Amino acid sequence: MKIRVTVWNEFRHEREEGKPKEIYPEGIHTAIKSFLDSTGEFEVRTATLDEPEHGLTEEVLDNTDVLVWWGHRAHKEVQDEIVDRIHERVLKGMGLIVLHSGHHSKIFKKLMGTSCNLKWREAGEKERLWVTDPSHPIAEGIGDYIEIDNEEMYGEFFDIPTPDALVFIGWFKGGEVFRSGCCFNRGYGKIFYFQPGHETYPTYYNKDVQKVIINAVKWANPVKRTDSLTAPNIKTPLEKL
Repeated sequence: MKIRVTVWNEFRHEREEGKPKEIYPEGIHTAIKSFLDSTGEFEVRTATLDEPEHGLTEEVLDNTDVLVWWGHRAHKEVQDEIVDRIHERVLKGMGLIVLHSGHHSKIFKKLMGTSCNLKWREAGEKERLWVTDPSHPIAEGIGDYIEIDNEEMYGEFFDIPTPDALVFIGWFKGGEVFRSGCCFNRGYGKIFYFQPGHETYPTYYNKDVQKVIINAVKWANPVKRTDSLTAPNIKTPLEKL
């Protein structure tokens, strides 16, 4: 059975004249959908901010195994009701892949419980993403590092909880380092934050970056889901008291 993936994008930058539109004329979500589709392993749909309910209706989320999230300047426009809806689905087992500036999305901050602040600089620097956990499924097929010619710098301190697994550390030409590939478990759900992907650079055409996202979707696919988040009162013990 194919993994059901929804790729969400606020889809604002790419609708205006400039670099994002030149690089991703059909939107970042469409570029990501394209390489996910090419594997033949996923059933992929897209959703964007300006659709009714941001394209994330109850029905869509009920039929999503893994949600991929890209947002930047419109985080505050995402309705709290939709954030709560996604949050509940993650706790019940849906996987979540948060990309680049999605670190400041309402859903990521709600799941992390921190500010998720970081240092940044847009100077088109070279980034080298070092694999810190070569045995992790998300690093499968990746060598010692990934090299990206131009990317927005994200630097420490990154205000997140200690990741359950750290798969990549990014190094930038200006000297900063960053925890660029972080795994978290929340309830029954698995979350992966992946830093590269600024809208003015063609990062999502990089084959290694694509491979990481493909691997991450497979890793975040639910192993087990639950229909209830209640705390049951177990009156009958397994053993005799």
